[in-house]
Amino acid sequence: MNSESDPVWALVWTFGLMSLFAVGGANAAIPEMHRVAVEVQHWMSDKQFSDVFAISQLSPGPNVLIVTLIGYSVAGIPGALASTLAMCVPTAVLAYWVSRMLRRPTQSRWPSIIQRALVPLSIGLMGASALILALTSDRTWAAGLVTAATAALAFATRLHPLWLLLAGGILGFAGLI
Repeated sequence: MNSESDPVWALVWTFGLMSLFAVGGANAAIPEMHRVAVEVQHWMSDKQFSDVFAISQLSPGPNVLIVTLIGYSVAGIPGALASTLAMCVPTAVLAYWVSRMLRRPTQSRWPSIIQRALVPLSIGLMGASALILALTSDRTWAAGLVTAATAALAFATRLHPLWLLLAGGILGFAGLI
């Protein structure tokens, strides 16, 4: 089957490949998910992607829920299942294989060097995710100001992020942003 004609296979191919490069988890791959879902495949608009992201973050469970919601919006329940499995199975197999390799006794410094190198890479990918979401969601100066204030509060305090999301949701529902 051709992945261009069957959306389920397009989801499997897209998220299967993406899973192998999503260092730091699904949230680190948000910029690439946005690029593929909105700009390349045109599966959804910027607003729909932002909405899917917000729902996935507010819902209990793993961060990979965004992949499930994208798959569902593209091809219903089969798309949700296919995209979730495609995002999880390859990385689970790879993580299992790598963890077995790292447990072997060795005198090599490479495992610790690689682990230390992945930390700034993961932080950079999460920062890129935040930037992509801010650029697609903040269409007014008020929304941009709320995003900046929320980021500052999240960074400077121990306030739970769900309270900040709730406050932003109330402001949006009230029509203030």
